[in-house]
Amino acid sequence: QLQFVESGGGLVQPGGSLRLSCAASGFTLDYYNIGWFRQAPGKDHEGVSCISPRGGSTYYADSVKGRFTISRDNAKKTVFLQMNSLKPEDTAVYYCAADRTLTVQAMCVNLHFLGSWGQGTQVTVSS
Repeated sequence: QLQFVESGGGLVQPGGSLRLSCAASGFTLDYYNIGWFRQAPGKDHEGVSCISPRGGSTYYADSVKGRFTISRDNAKKTVFLQMNSLKPEDTAVYYCAADRTLTVQAMCVNLHFLGSWGQGTQVTVSS
């Protein structure tokens, strides 16, 4: 089973920061691309950032490039998303997911992953 627990979301002022965590259980994280996705109210899911198994390759959506940083700690089965300079348009439910076959860009752009959406963590950016 591919199971994730997302955490770290909350309410933050524009320009603030949050760090999201994606904790995996039931499988070895080392062999998987991991991606962060989000869904804003009334909009489709979009790929935010994806990372290769060893962290050597990353992808960022243009809208978050330079502001967000994805990282992973395979020993702790956790993937992180450091979110800086947050904007109101970053408001969404954030999800993580895994894939084994695609490039990180393809995973993020095509929303391709194993399993299904979990509960996610809510990020709200508002003054």
